[in-house]
Amino acid sequence: MAFSKLCESNEQDYFVYLWENNNRQTLDMLRFLIAFSLLIHLSSCNLSEKKEAQQGAEEKEATFYGTAFDLNDITALSNIEKQLESKDSLLITTEGTIAEVCQKKGCWMTLPLNENDNLLVRFKDYAFFVPKDAAGKKAIMHGVARKQVISVATLKHYAEDAGKSAEEIAKITEDEIKYTFQADGVTLK
Repeated sequence: MAFSKLCESNEQDYFVYLWENNNRQTLDMLRFLIAFSLLIHLSSCNLSEKKEAQQGAEEKEATFYGTAFDLNDITALSNIEKQLESKDSLLITTEGTIAEVCQKKGCWMTLPLNENDNLLVRFKDYAFFVPKDAAGKKAIMHGVARKQVISVATLKHYAEDAGKSAEEIAKITEDEIKYTFQADGVTLK
């Protein structure tokens, strides 16, 4: 039906014509917008799902001893000494290579802090241990770092746990200032 013919006929036919044509155009536009929105939504969901899956896979791959923690915000082990100069303690996540592990239970481990010092890592509330064969593996741990005085009795206990000889243990005669770490969670790689 031509537009001029509709204008000549009654007014109601004119509005019906507008309604039908506008509805078709509106429906076409709505279909386009819905399809476009769906495409955008699906592509953004796919990206976020991939990121979540990747992070989830990394955390699923990691075996946590103790409490699981975020593996993203890691402080370099070498920065602990400097940061403890101005603070009593630090709540951090750090990583390093394990130098030594308690050979009785796996209830402590050491990591080289610098050429002369090791970081002594104990586990919060004695609630978990690491494998006794973990020396040489990379550890990522979350907890509290401190600079502490370790008594002679405690140092001898650690030496016994490490399998040191009686002569080596007898040479321990003075308290030592050590960097310690109380881990509430550890993962090994």
